[in-house]
Amino acid sequence: MTQLGLGLAALGRPEYLTIGHSDAVDGRFDPAALEQLCHAVLDAAWDSGVRHFDVARSYGLAERFLGSWLSRHPNRRENLMIGSKWGYAYVADFQRKAEVHEVKEHSVARLAEQWPQTLHDLGGAPDHYLIHSVTPDSPALTDTALLDKLRAIAEGGTRIGISTSGPHQADVVDAALELGLFSSVQSTWNPLEPSVGPSLARAHEAGWFVVVKEAMANGRLVAEDSEPARVADAAGVGRDALALAIALAQPWADVVLSGAATAGQLKQNAAALSIDRELIAAAGPDLAEAPESYWDNRSRLAWT
Repeated sequence: MTQLGLGLAALGRPEYLTIGHSDAVDGRFDPAALEQLCHAVLDAAWDSGVRHFDVARSYGLAERFLGSWLSRHPNRRENLMIGSKWGYAYVADFQRKAEVHEVKEHSVARLAEQWPQTLHDLGGAPDHYLIHSVTPDSPALTDTALLDKLRAIAEGGTRIGISTSGPHQADVVDAALELGLFSSVQSTWNPLEPSVGPSLARAHEAGWFVVVKEAMANGRLVAEDSEPARVADAAGVGRDALALAIALAQPWADVVLSGAATAGQLKQNAAALSIDRELIAAAGPDLAEAPESYWDNRSRLAWT
């Protein structure tokens, strides 16, 4: 059964692309206050049965916050699945309205820098370690030295994978399937951008662990007058819960990530697990945008 996971993209750094994020998170430019909030949401997730947590080097202090939470609850680690990602560096340094938030580099040098940082901040190895945001122009799938380094990490017991973004996600997943190294993938999928779905189905059939991110389209399916929003309002269920439920209903998905930034949002998101299949079907007409248009719109979202 597909499970709900928690991504810490909006809990480890003060600004993110989710619509309405700045209204939801008070004191977010204070790392100590943000860590306290992150721990509260992790506690709420644990209490709700969430057992998959997702972080990345570019998510500000997310790995460190998750690591400090784990140190308070060491008996929980064996019951969790943790995924992390490398390849982006967070450079905004908690500065308000930073012009650049993260810098991408898929190189042996970046991997050599970030893998030890991940081990240190988490207090151990993640279960899944993904190349962050692989796109067709990335050298990650063709750099033999880099792939050898990743194989060495895999030999230590960590599952190696990729995350994808951009209008050519399907091409990237298909190319990675041919390499024989990767067995985990995290991709953007939602009713507005479902183009990677058939490739994720093939990955799932090949034994890959498939994680869906941005199931609410960075808040668009909640904030806009979309068909899922209208169906949710008419049925008296949360818009966010219905959007997540649509992703949870995909037979190839192992985990769908919540991007909750507060314990209240997490509780609302968790309601997705109990939404009726008939309601999901009613909310699922063809809403797909052209991938290029979807990603162009996403690129215009403001960090708040």
